[in-house]
Amino acid sequence: MPVAKFHLSEALITQESARQILQQASAIYAEVLDSPIERTRVFISSYNPDYVAVGGEVCSDSEKIMAFFEFIVLEGRSLEQRTAIGEQFTQLLCHTLNIDRSLIRGYCSLVRPEDWYIAGNPASAVRKAEVDARKQGQGNG
Repeated sequence: MPVAKFHLSEALITQESARQILQQASAIYAEVLDSPIERTRVFISSYNPDYVAVGGEVCSDSEKIMAFFEFIVLEGRSLEQRTAIGEQFTQLLCHTLNIDRSLIRGYCSLVRPEDWYIAGNPASAVRKAEVDARKQGQGNG
């Protein structure tokens, strides 16, 4: 279920840096949440500086840049995990885009398992089926 979106000024990003962010953010998510990387989804949206304002100034009229991320986790993930993701995403942007961390903002959204869908099924039901399957597998040994 791990989903992250990075919103960045066009001036900040190249095809190479985009690939690096996509791949490393996926790895961060999988590692911190101890989740298979196959479950991660990471997106980048880039914005023309004429259509972005930071601190009340349109970016094309100033030296200001926009770097914002948001990520979604299921309720029940610890504050420690959420903080680790936010910190590591910030470090990733600092390092990859060579920008000061004070320019980066981020947001974590918690979603109830019954409100998140995997292949059309609530995550709560999918999770229950996975737990039940593991229990049956242990009983067959």
